[in-house]
Amino acid sequence: MVRASDPVLPGSSYAPLFARGPQIPEAFWVSLRYFNLYRIVVAAMFFITTALYGDSFTLGSHRLDVFRAASAAYLLLGVALHAVVRNFRDLFNLQLSVHVGLDIAALTLLMNASGGLRSGLGVMLLIALTAAALVAPRRLTYLYAALAAIALLIEQSYWVLAFDFPEASYLQPGLLAIGCFVTAGVTGQLAQRMAANETLAQQRGRELEMQMRVNRLVLEDMHDGVLVLDRGGRVVQSNPQAARLLGAESLQGVELDRLLRGFGRHWSQWQANRGGRGASPEVFEAAARGKDLRLRLLDAGPSEGYAVAFVEDTTRLREQAQQLKLAALGRLTANIAHEIRNPLSAISHAAELLSEEGRDTDRTRLTRIIGDNTRRLERLVSDVLQLNRRDRINAERVNLNRTVVEFVEDYARNESVPIGRFALECDGAWHVSFDRGHLHQVLWNLVRNATGHASHRPGSIRLELKAYGNQVELSIADDGPGVAKTHQAQLFEPFFTTSSSGTGLGLYLARELCAANRASLEYVDDMQGAHFRIVCEEAGAA
Repeated sequence: MVRASDPVLPGSSYAPLFARGPQIPEAFWVSLRYFNLYRIVVAAMFFITTALYGDSFTLGSHRLDVFRAASAAYLLLGVALHAVVRNFRDLFNLQLSVHVGLDIAALTLLMNASGGLRSGLGVMLLIALTAAALVAPRRLTYLYAALAAIALLIEQSYWVLAFDFPEASYLQPGLLAIGCFVTAGVTGQLAQRMAANETLAQQRGRELEMQMRVNRLVLEDMHDGVLVLDRGGRVVQSNPQAARLLGAESLQGVELDRLLRGFGRHWSQWQANRGGRGASPEVFEAAARGKDLRLRLLDAGPSEGYAVAFVEDTTRLREQAQQLKLAALGRLTANIAHEIRNPLSAISHAAELLSEEGRDTDRTRLTRIIGDNTRRLERLVSDVLQLNRRDRINAERVNLNRTVVEFVEDYARNESVPIGRFALECDGAWHVSFDRGHLHQVLWNLVRNATGHASHRPGSIRLELKAYGNQVELSIADDGPGVAKTHQAQLFEPFFTTSSSGTGLGLYLARELCAANRASLEYVDDMQGAHFRIVCEEAGAA
């Protein structure tokens, strides 16, 4: 329900209420027409009752002739107004005011002809005001209440002046007049709230309809299939892609176990565990029409018992992954060829100089150039081989505290670095699942970088081990100049290096090895020097 608005126009206070305003909702005209039918029925009932039984029911007990005439006029005017409402849809507030004015005048006259307020017809005014307050603007609602109160007081004054009724008899019409204002105010307030709620409901309905259209378009255009299953594993709803993946023309009402072998047993187990921590999501692998499919089951609500299943074509995913790997391999090969060309050129040039006779050549310098570039090629090939073996994982339960301490001792001994340059904070005993060879390679790359950039002060290289919840964090930090902000985004890109002797594969290889062991390697810009952090899942306390 939308209440009629009050257009603000210059002039008198009430003139805008009766002017042509915004479009009136059809529901308002329907309400006015039905209430007018009620008016016709009441007027006809009054007239027929007095015509058949006279004043036996106290109707018209004071002036029966006036009561009959007023009832007849009330009936005729109601019929005329009904014709106007059906054929003239304009000036709603004016028509409503004419209807309410007719009710007040006719009911007051009928009440007077029946002996005043003691006839009980005054309650009919409250019905008329209630009906008007549902569709009228608030100002008109109180105007109608004021007119009804005035009519009641005038009617009671007639009895006081003409028949010497006591002045105390004004109490009853006064209370009824108050009831008119209260009825109009409360009904208007409730109608306003109903109108606001209806407007909000209509808006939410439009938004919901638009959202449903968007969802339908998204589901129909998805590459993955979407199924809604009931408690028995039957398909309630599906998108076209699901039918194509499962090889069925229609999935409505089909038991999914008939299309995917072994799904029924898996579905029963998942149904038994619904509501638990491991019940959603659940993954089910299957094959259909030569395709490898993966279903992810999500609980849509245990009260309704529905579940949502996402069907993915893993064959297509593997093909895409293979294409990405081939593209990455092509880029890697091009970069390797570029990196190998420079040291080969240097070796070739140095060899030509050594082969020339008759020139005073610094053989020591040329030999050093050849040796340096040969070692650079050896490191490049070694890093590439390590990268190729990243998927060969032999994960085991590793005591990270002990491993870090042993690694630092071995590194300091093999690389001739004073042990005092390292500061270890490895309290507690934390275990992780990691390939020992991969972990050693990651630590060697990170510590070698820290050693090359840190100062020679004691404790310039810090290794700190912490645990948060079920995650273990190993930080390797130094007090060097750190990494420039312009280079931080490229740190883990292959062949990116700021060192003339580096291959640019160290950090890239370290991150790939961490990812292969379900860990992560990140650079943390929270200090002056460089700070790298390895985050992995705890495998359990020692």
